[in-house]
Amino acid sequence: MSALAHAPRLPAPARPPGVSTGRAGPLPVCEGNPRQVLQAALAACAAAVPATLAVVLETEGSTYVRAGTFALFSAGAHVGWLSGGCLEPEIERRAARAAAGGCIDWLEIDSRDDDALFGGAATGCRGMQRIALLPLAALPGCGAVLSAWLDGQCTLRLAVSADGNLQLAAGAASAHWQLPAAVPDWTAAAGTWRVRLPRAPDAWVLGAGPEATTLLPLLRDLGWRVRLHEPRARWLAMHGEGCGDAGLGSGLADALASLPVPDVALVMHHSFERDRDALELLADAAVPFIGLLGPPRRRDDLFRLLSEPRRNALRHRLHAPVGADLGGRGPQAIALSIAAQLQAWRHGADA
Repeated sequence: MSALAHAPRLPAPARPPGVSTGRAGPLPVCEGNPRQVLQAALAACAAAVPATLAVVLETEGSTYVRAGTFALFSAGAHVGWLSGGCLEPEIERRAARAAAGGCIDWLEIDSRDDDALFGGAATGCRGMQRIALLPLAALPGCGAVLSAWLDGQCTLRLAVSADGNLQLAAGAASAHWQLPAAVPDWTAAAGTWRVRLPRAPDAWVLGAGPEATTLLPLLRDLGWRVRLHEPRARWLAMHGEGCGDAGLGSGLADALASLPVPDVALVMHHSFERDRDALELLADAAVPFIGLLGPPRRRDDLFRLLSEPRRNALRHRLHAPVGADLGGRGPQAIALSIAAQLQAWRHGADA
């Protein structure tokens, strides 16, 4: 007789065990994907190539991005977007001038008037952005600060003044510069602008099944730091190298004991026993979002093998089946549904 026959039946809760109550408000992490921009900025610093970091200081009205958004401009190319593409040529031109002169430049883009609805760069958004253009070659030591943020678990803080005073800090790393600065395109009543970039969200993917091929790069593109744990060499080989930002070393238990607890753990081994073992460990960890792949019946069978304290510990954090109900079948559709649910949960929205 199977172990399931002797396991206690799951008591009927007020709601199904796989339906989490969620979290009030957004996760205290960065929006979007600034990691790509800051990784490119770090590479530009290391290679000593002319590059300019554009930072949105203020916005008003309807704009493509918010204050605190970054983009990198160098050698006729850019990483990150401050508009849908219509404003980038002008920003690139001014960024090249800042890089060549080694000075801070400023740019105001205002499309709030009726006259701004038409023209070559007309966005029709009726919004305003004020941008600082920071020449990276004139900022020795900024790479160490960018690395500290990219390594995770700290907030990047930037303060820039109209007189060219610039400070950058992340965790224990900090730097200060005094640069020549152009006169802002606008009346600089603020004098000093401060930008705060919280850490990136962390997701652990437990199991490299067919969904991982689509899910891992999608999560990274959305700004998540992704760690993959897959002890089965054959399954891991399906995805090649670089399928996550990092691995989990010797195993989940050691990772939970030695690494900062992630925001999300996705249990998707396609193995009943491995998923049960993972849930046992995650029940005792303070992971706020635990996603379990598979149908409700499988979830209930797994729950019956867990002790009552562990079931109770998981009940309000477990999302099973994981994924927003978008329709469709197959690994790509499943990956998209998981990413959609995580995107909504990250920002405190319903999915």
